[in-house]
Amino acid sequence: MKNYTLLVINPGSTSTKISVFNNTNEVLTENIVHDYEEIKKFGNPVEQTDYRYEAVVNCLMDNGYTINDFDAAVGRGGVLRAVKAGTYNINNQMLKDLEIAINGEHPSNTTAFILKRMSEEVGIPVFVVDPPSVDEMIPEARISGFKGIERKSLFHALNIRSVMYRMSEDLGVNSKSKNYIIAHLGGGISIASIFKGRIIDTVVSNTTGPFSPERSGALAIEDLIDLCYSGIPKMELKRKLLREGGVYSYLKTKDMKEVETLAKMGDKDASLILDSMIYQVCKSIGEMATTLKGEVDYIGITGGIANSDYIYRKIKERIGFIAEVKRYPGEKEMLALVSGLYRVLTGQEKVLEYMVGDKLD
Repeated sequence: MKNYTLLVINPGSTSTKISVFNNTNEVLTENIVHDYEEIKKFGNPVEQTDYRYEAVVNCLMDNGYTINDFDAAVGRGGVLRAVKAGTYNINNQMLKDLEIAINGEHPSNTTAFILKRMSEEVGIPVFVVDPPSVDEMIPEARISGFKGIERKSLFHALNIRSVMYRMSEDLGVNSKSKNYIIAHLGGGISIASIFKGRIIDTVVSNTTGPFSPERSGALAIEDLIDLCYSGIPKMELKRKLLREGGVYSYLKTKDMKEVETLAKMGDKDASLILDSMIYQVCKSIGEMATTLKGEVDYIGITGGIANSDYIYRKIKERIGFIAEVKRYPGEKEMLALVSGLYRVLTGQEKVLEYMVGDKLD
């Protein structure tokens, strides 16, 4: 089997993480921290393309690589139109949609432009994997209860799909023959039900899901309406609900290690909020079990919060009756990205083309 030298790029708000892989074995990883004052000069993430590209090239050179050394490159997909899960060629339609921020601004919107420039310079194939806008929901899952507002699929698709593959490999099963519920627990929380490899429904902490360390989750409609008319400016209210909501709104910290320590020291408020977040996560997992008619083979718990033995144990106590529970702590995004690329290069999956009006079969 051919050995591939592969480059992975993952832009964040003020950094760009890069990794070099030999097939799926990581041989180098670097986190390029950008000058915040420089980043602020750009009007939007796409305008940062050349700045970040030069930083990536320079970092590679510092580590003994040039862009000519790679057989292919992959990155984190930007916020695109609703798409099927999988690995996508970077084409003109994708670049056009990212340029106009078709579904919102995000640092990862620069990825496709960085990789496209690399492809133009050295001719290697370039791809993105499982963007946040992966949407395979069934029709019933889209109805919100109020005409004109549709439930959308914007969640931690990359990590959740990666855990599905890792869990299937560990268990020696085919992911397309089993049903899963996977909960990503981080600053935001996403919980997905997966029917034979297809993510048919999700709940997330910035819409209808449980609250998270910084996001408010589902809120009572009448109280939310009152809040909207309380005089708080729109952008400030968004910040309060999506960046300063959840655990932070009660305890003024987003650090779940700190919250757990406070609870162990006898802080009753910290203990109540911690256990309430766990309770809501478990409720949402139970909700996802109904979307699979109770036919759940495995449940996966992932994300940074999954490192907590206390949180994992308390979740397992409540949901263990549904199915076997396994833990995959952290968020191995670089491995998830290169694995999606490797499945395409080795013929395990077909590469997908991004296009307007694409629908799930």
